This record gives sequence, structure tokens and C-alpha cells, in this order.
Amino acid sequence: MIYFDSSYLVRLYYQDAGAEAVRALAATDHVACAAHGQAEMMAAFHRKLREGAIRPAAYAALMGQVLAHIEAGAFQWLAQHSEIFLRIRHVYQKLPAVVFLRAADAIHLATAAESGFRIVYSNDAHLLGAAKYFGIEGRDVIGKAI
Repeated sequence: MIYFDSSYLVRLYYQDAGAEAVRALAATDHVACAAHGQAEMMAAFHRKLREGAIRPAAYAALMGQVLAHIEAGAFQWLAQHSEIFLRIRHVYQKLPAVVFLRAADAIHLATAAESGFRIVYSNDAHLLGAAKYFGIEGRDVIGKAI
């Protein structure tokens, strides 16, 4: 099983830069993500609608496809529990001031680490840069590994 953050989940459905590399990686294994990644993915698609990158009919079709895949079990959604938030608190207590770590990214990283993943896949530079503080590797098949 491989762990994708929402930036990679979006590329499974939308032709952003690097989508082909992400899709090729997804074809190699089952994809897991923190449960809140669903909300992040839906928000990203809605942002594309709001900004005019996709039309309403295409948005409706996209949402239907995503929901069908979710209902069919295409993703393993990992729930957050107390150990995940404990790990987040410990990381933030020791995190150097120069590291930019958003709360949602911390949830991704702690969920992956607590679930036994050694690698998290993303193209989010902030998430990738903070991965080592959770004891895991951040990897980007689109461009770089950190």
C-alpha cells in the first residue's frame, strides 16, 4: 500500500502537471490517505470550478466519478486517533522555527507514520520538507525526493 496526500489524489482525476507519473505510481499498489484527504480533494476540485478551470458539467461528472471510486473502495481512508494527535503535538514541540508545517499536512504525516508507512507521496514542498520530523520519507515522483 502507498500513501498519497491530497495533491496526488487530485492528479488521479485532473490533468495537473505530473498527473501521468502519479497515475503510474497509483497503478502499482493500493492507495491510502488520511480521512481528511477526502475533504481536501473535494475542495481542490471545487476550487477548479470556482476559478473556471472546469465547467459545471465536467465538475459534476468528475464528482460522480470520484464518489463512485470512493464507494467502490478504491482508497483506504485512514482514521485519526489519539496517538496521531499525540505525535503531532510532540513534533510541533520540537519542530525548528524555520520549518513551515500546516496542520492538515501534520495530520497527513502523523497518520502515515502511525499507520506504518515509511514513505509519503506528495508534491507539496512544505509537507515533503517536514516528513523527516515524523520519521518518514517524503517523495515526489513528479520532480524530487526529500
